[in-house]
Order: sequence, then structure tokens, then C-alpha cells
Amino acid sequence: MIQVDNLKKNYFASNKKRGSDISKFAGIGKHKGLSFDVNKGEIFGVIGPDGAGKSTLFRILASLLLPDSGTASLDGKNVVKDFKHVRKIIGYMPGRFSLYQDLSVEENLTFFATVFNTTIEENYDLIKDIYSQIEPFKTRRAGNLSGGMKQKLALSCALIHKPKVLILDEPTTGVDPVSRKEFWDMLGRLRDQDITIIVSTAYMDEASRCDRIALMLDGDFIAVNSPQGIIDDYKEELWAVQADNMSGSLIDLRKYEDVKSCFAFGDKHHITIKEGFSKEKLYNYLSEKGYKDIIIEKATPTVEDCFLALAEENV
Repeated sequence: MIQVDNLKKNYFASNKKRGSDISKFAGIGKHKGLSFDVNKGEIFGVIGPDGAGKSTLFRILASLLLPDSGTASLDGKNVVKDFKHVRKIIGYMPGRFSLYQDLSVEENLTFFATVFNTTIEENYDLIKDIYSQIEPFKTRRAGNLSGGMKQKLALSCALIHKPKVLILDEPTTGVDPVSRKEFWDMLGRLRDQDITIIVSTAYMDEASRCDRIALMLDGDFIAVNSPQGIIDDYKEELWAVQADNMSGSLIDLRKYEDVKSCFAFGDKHHITIKEGFSKEKLYNYLSEKGYKDIIIEKATPTVEDCFLALAEENV
């Protein structure tokens, strides 16, 4: 459904600060062009931090930004040459809420249906699971909705013309955990209707809801696989460490000679280790530093662990 071949878009973002001009690479395909496929009826997640290039990629796929080189096609149509057709078959949600805030919920939905020569009634079955949750507030202005309700309205507007492809750019940013779960449950139901979904997020925990994911860093994909496949490829031995002073122990763990890397994970630190590592030696090291309530145990890697390891390899 989506074919991308050697896609590149390079530019530099300038950040003038205190008299200095700091330029930083932005875009996609910094080292090599992006190439990937997304199958029909698949949820394909692009996972990465802010500034990784996710929005640039999605704007190209939505025919809103021209690539420097390479090609991208949706349903066999080139996003540059056939942009008029592409815009008819996609539903696009940009990262920032972009509906008309002075219009009501119902007025926004009616407007987008009219743009695509359809009506709310004609495609109501497609959006009813989503829209029914905000329909009681259909006369409320969009600007007065909560974050979760705004996203449900935006998704309803993106779906009202029955698109073949949904392009969702960080749709759950700033949304509460309950609304995030509900949103992803909706995406699962849409996938079951053979709608192809490509979605970006900075939340690593959302990766498990995708069929496949691409880990993105500095404009390039550093891994593409199923979430479990990404985890299965993890090569390090991972341990979790807890102590009474977590901020201090983070610093001391990074200084310890047998620790390769250390990152904070909630109420624990995840460490990767060098050959010859001893749990007892680490426990004694932390005890001598004055830490108490020390717990050291093996940990199961997550997608976030894998991303951090791959990011270090690609620096």
C-alpha cells in the first residue's frame, strides 16, 4: 500500500541563541535514503524522539512537502506526480490540532465531509465507534474540547471520506493515558477494516500496538521489524538496579568500571554490562558508596532499551 524508495529531504534548522547561530540537520535520509514498504491493513509505527524526522516523512507522504530525491507511492500513486489522487485516498492528522476551533464538533465534521463530496450519514458506520463518544458534545466548539476529545474529532474528520491510508503524526502527544489507550484501541478496529495506518510517536510503550515499527534517529531508520523482533535482536545482557538515592546512584553506576551504559527507567536504572561483571561486586560498590535498599536483578529488555542501544551504536 505504501512504497518508499531512497527518500531524502535535507535542510538545516537554524536556532539563534544569545548571539550565536546554531544550525542543526533536519529532514530525512541524512546518511542514506529511507526505503520501506507498508502492507495493506497494517499498523506501521515510526518511533523516535522529537527532531528525528518523523513529521518531515509524514508531510512528504501526505503530499505536503517535496522530497529532494527518491520516490514515495501510496496505492501505486506517486505522492508528487499524482498528488491530487493521493489526497483523495488519505486521511491525515498533523501533530498539532489543526481543525477549526471556532466551529462546533458537528460543523467541523460536516465541513470535511463536504470537501470530499460525502456526508456524515454516508460513512457514519466507519466513525461511529469514535464519534459516538463525542457526539453528545456536537454543539461545543472544537477549541473548548479536552485533548482526548480533540484527537477523536480529528480522527473522525480524517476518516469521514473513507480513506485507504491513515497518516497520523504523533496523535497522542499530550493526551492522558486513558485516552491514549482508547485511541489505540480504535486504530486496531480500523486496521481490521483493512485501512492501512502509518503512525508516529515518541512514546516507546505504544510500539507494542503496531504490527511493525521503524526506530528513527537523526533522519534515518536504525531498525525496522516487529516490536518483538526488535527485542529479540537485542544483544546486551540487561540488569535493573534500585537504591534509596536514585539520582545519585545513576551517576555512580555510570562511573562503575563494569557498566557499559546506564539509563533511568521509572523507579529503576537499566544497565548493560561488560564481560566479567559480578552482581556481588556491584552490590559491594554501591554499599561502600553509602547506598541502602539495594536491589540488583536481571531485566527483560523493552523497545526503549533496544532504541537506546541502537542509538549509541549509530552516534
